[in-house]
Amino acid sequence: MSISNSQNKWRAQRLSRLGSSIFQDVAAWKVEAAASGADVIDLGIGSPDRGPAPEIRRVLSEAVLREDSYAYPSSEGGLAFRRKAAEWMDFRFGVEVDPETELLSLMGSQDGLSHLALAVCNPGDLAIVPDPGYPIYSGALAVAGVEKWPLPLKAENGFLPDQDAIPAEVLERASFILLNFPGNPVSVKADLAFFERLIALARRWDLLVVHDLAYSEMGFDGYRPVSILQVPGARETAVEFHSFSKSFNMAGCRMGFLTGNAEAVGALRSLKGNIDYGVFEPVQEAAISALDLAMGPKAGEGVGALYERRRDRFIAALGDEGWNVPKPAATMFVWAPLPAAAAARGLDSRGFARELLLAKGVAVIPGDAFGEEGRGFVRIALVEDEERLVEAARRIGAFLRGA
Repeated sequence: MSISNSQNKWRAQRLSRLGSSIFQDVAAWKVEAAASGADVIDLGIGSPDRGPAPEIRRVLSEAVLREDSYAYPSSEGGLAFRRKAAEWMDFRFGVEVDPETELLSLMGSQDGLSHLALAVCNPGDLAIVPDPGYPIYSGALAVAGVEKWPLPLKAENGFLPDQDAIPAEVLERASFILLNFPGNPVSVKADLAFFERLIALARRWDLLVVHDLAYSEMGFDGYRPVSILQVPGARETAVEFHSFSKSFNMAGCRMGFLTGNAEAVGALRSLKGNIDYGVFEPVQEAAISALDLAMGPKAGEGVGALYERRRDRFIAALGDEGWNVPKPAATMFVWAPLPAAAAARGLDSRGFARELLLAKGVAVIPGDAFGEEGRGFVRIALVEDEERLVEAARRIGAFLRGA
């Protein structure tokens, strides 16, 4: 056996197709920067810096103290949670779903995103995913042996995909199309008219539509993200992911759900019934509490206002430093085209992110981590308080001036 083969003896070849290791690279750069004495402002990973509301934490803490909370949960999620999630879908979007057949709890939406292709596709099938897009979209296809067709999101189209530009032969072969609005890393909005056209396309080509609505509660300037299931008849051909990580600051709890087309939801339920036992019951109880709060007297007073204030302060501060960046319409991310000063210094997205972190202690993610269309951009997460974001902007300005 050759040395090269021996080195890969216990590593599957599919792992090499999982995509960029940039998040590990940035983590290593942060260690390097901290070792040199830098005060690192981490605007890389989109992990909320706030905890959930006290009411949610109280429910969780009381539930974990009960002795009867430690049995295996159901892999599909307790019926109490699924009913509450269905109630919230009706409250928030005016969408009625069957909690028993059209809703499945998940250990965070990434759990479902990473397994859906295994459940609804066969090896050799094709799926359409956005470029740039959240890395697990492509990574899940690699694990499932499904071919990827990247759907470009371009600035000249407002980062909305051109549905008419998808070749007929791609639509003929594709099992599903996955989109994410408002998105990560590109924080643009799609309206119901866009989704109506998408559902019509899916019906024409017998295509499953997968919509990742992880940022449903993070719209700005009066914008409230819409559900694709609001389109009449969408449940015949669409499913939608929802997450508690960003909407309720419950990222570490690992809670989410999939809802929509019963056949696709059932396929994922069958797969997960064989590979896990579902979400810890106290976490489900905390999630029920979160949804009750969202439907209570303070409905509409969620996390969006916090991130809108941060966006405004940060974008203004960057502008004061000479870097004019478009305002995102939603989410916790800024999708920023590289400033002219970066090109003048011969820096691409990765070089810019690395040099900025090592020189000034500000961590951002290179855009190429999200696909070929991400080259020339960086993603900046608004996961520090306003004063730290302003300080980050000052450091970025000093970096751009070569100070």
